Amino acid sequence: MADTLLETYVTSKGQVVIPSSVRRKFGIIEGTRLRIELDEVHHRIVLIPITRGYIHSIRGKYKGKHLLAALAAEKALEKEK
Repeated sequence: MADTLLETYVTSKGQVVIPSSVRRKFGIIEGTRLRIELDEVHHRIVLIPITRGYIHSIRGKYKGKHLLAALAAEKALEKEK
């Protein structure tokens, strides 16, 4: 699908429609959470579906990284903005 160019639109509420072929390919169903990554250098928005497959792919990646403390610090920074 890397060679496939798909277009979509943004509604007045800021919602984005993901084509059904993409949803099927990546297992996105109603209620699937999406991780949003911003690539400001290339002006891109990357959506990563948080599915069981994604969770399994990162299992063990952050072991020993004190994630709760990092999350709390991140939330504190967001509140300051």
